[in-house]
Amino acid sequence: MKRILVSACLLGQPVRYDGRAKGKGEGLLALWRAEGRLVPLCPEIAGGFSVPRAPAEIEPGASGAEVLTGGARILDTTGRDVTGGFLAGAEAAVALARKTGCAFALLTEGSPSCGVARIHAGHFDGTTRPGEGVVAAALRTAGVAVYGHDRAEELARRLAQVE
Repeated sequence: MKRILVSACLLGQPVRYDGRAKGKGEGLLALWRAEGRLVPLCPEIAGGFSVPRAPAEIEPGASGAEVLTGGARILDTTGRDVTGGFLAGAEAAVALARKTGCAFALLTEGSPSCGVARIHAGHFDGTTRPGEGVVAAALRTAGVAVYGHDRAEELARRLAQVE
């Protein structure tokens, strides 16, 4: 049985920057939880951040891959450089995926950590743009197939193909 690293906020854990969850772990997540497939992680908590915390975004025009290589930073709304915590969270996510044998990840879109196809634009104005977060980039580099939370059905089809 293939295991899935999943953003903890999708399972109803109140770990987001604003102290809320993103989902309630319903539908496919409930099925996968019952099957014992899910390995939950909030990489921002693993990286040392508290709840709540100031919102953070990758610098305008940059992506998670550039953060990983030192070519971009992640700043919070106070202007503080919080890149180190996000990098620590990415390292924790890769280590956990390897330790638990996760071949797949289901992550929260929009996040500077977990965004798979979409992240916030870096202006703290609510706009998003194409791009991936630092955790998504790190997991993809490590060989984990990464899906945004809005692509759970596609992940289910892929699981059916490989099992």
